[in-house]
Amino acid sequence: MNLEEAMAFAAKDARGLLLTINPDGMPHASNIVYASFDDAFHVSTTDTRVKTRNIRRDPRAGLYVGFAEFGNWVVIEGKATLTPVTTDPGDEAAAMLRRVYEAAAGGPHPDWDEFNQAMIDDRRLVVSIHPERAYGQIR
Repeated sequence: MNLEEAMAFAAKDARGLLLTINPDGMPHASNIVYASFDDAFHVSTTDTRVKTRNIRRDPRAGLYVGFAEFGNWVVIEGKATLTPVTTDPGDEAAAMLRRVYEAAAGGPHPDWDEFNQAMIDDRRLVVSIHPERAYGQIR
């Protein structure tokens, strides 16, 4: 499957399944909401999640998209990176979290001060999946 075609298909949605690798080699799957921009897929998560620990140890990840159209689906594989945990509304992680929110929600949050504080309180960061290859079925 053509990577660009798979990315275009995935960019039409914001819901998927993030696949990471557990320490024992078995897959770990998480339902996620993601944003697509800058040739990557981005997910807000917390510092304590299994997916975060797995990516710190092994950056290989997959994104499954296909819930909206069951017969059409793609898996995009690549390396994942993590921002630092946000600790201040002015840091780069906070800016990225705001960008992910706007892209996934389709618009701005009604109260950015409240949003920023929630991101800090939750110890949030952004996972970015950088596509390298894809497979699936688009009819």
